[in-house]
Amino acid sequence: MTLLEVVQSAAAYFKKHNIESPRLNAEHLVAHVLRRTRMDLYLEFERELTEAELAPLREMVMRRAQGEPLQHLLGTVEFCGLIFLCDKRAMVPRPETEELVEIVESKIENRQSKILDVGTGSGVIALSLAAKFPEAEVRGVDISEDALDLARENAARLGLSDRVRFFRSNLLQNVDRTFDLIVANLPYIAAQDRHTLSREVLRDPDVALFGGAHGDELVHELIVQAPARLRPGGILALEVGIGQSEGLLSVLAEKKYRDIYSKNDYSGGTRFLFARYG
Repeated sequence: MTLLEVVQSAAAYFKKHNIESPRLNAEHLVAHVLRRTRMDLYLEFERELTEAELAPLREMVMRRAQGEPLQHLLGTVEFCGLIFLCDKRAMVPRPETEELVEIVESKIENRQSKILDVGTGSGVIALSLAAKFPEAEVRGVDISEDALDLARENAARLGLSDRVRFFRSNLLQNVDRTFDLIVANLPYIAAQDRHTLSREVLRDPDVALFGGAHGDELVHELIVQAPARLRPGGILALEVGIGQSEGLLSVLAEKKYRDIYSKNDYSGGTRFLFARYG
């Protein structure tokens, strides 16, 4: 089979198995197996592939059709212009979280800010902010040791191990200093909504997805805990689930935060909350 025929065949197979963006998935996997860029594929479409090239590709295509996330198969994901290791130890980063980082970057006035990423997962928020602000002091916490191991591997890969410290904490339980910015993309899916999730999302760790019976419990608790760890005028920046913002904005007001407001994601849903304390 030619390379083009392989791409077309894989795309058709993915479409049959209800994989979103089947052609894009096919091109990514073929490029990965052949150690080419996607653009390189277009220059080699007429080339016949050998059995040694086809065998590993067949396995990859089967696994993707069964719902294994593309990012797990590739082993990496691009986030805010950086390449991160990605596997089953932590949630696959979502485009909405890139939006959160972009907004947060625009709000950091002091380039030597002390920043805490709560529920850091693979470390994408903490490490993206550290790369953007070389003088900042950045910490990341998570309850999962597996996720923290992955975050440390990403820090080493990006040359940021000396600047970003990751440690285990259930929210702010083990945090003993104050910060100019606390940012968090915590689990916010309700346990009862498991049946609505795609096969790919369900490959993420449960601890990274489900926030409790209603979904917003962990975010609520962080709002309660954060004032003790925010410097005067410090910012709390949150990514939340669709439909959760109204209740959480009320909690922020009850807890005496100020300059409280929300922002929509690119899809138009209210996804991000911001507030200052003190």
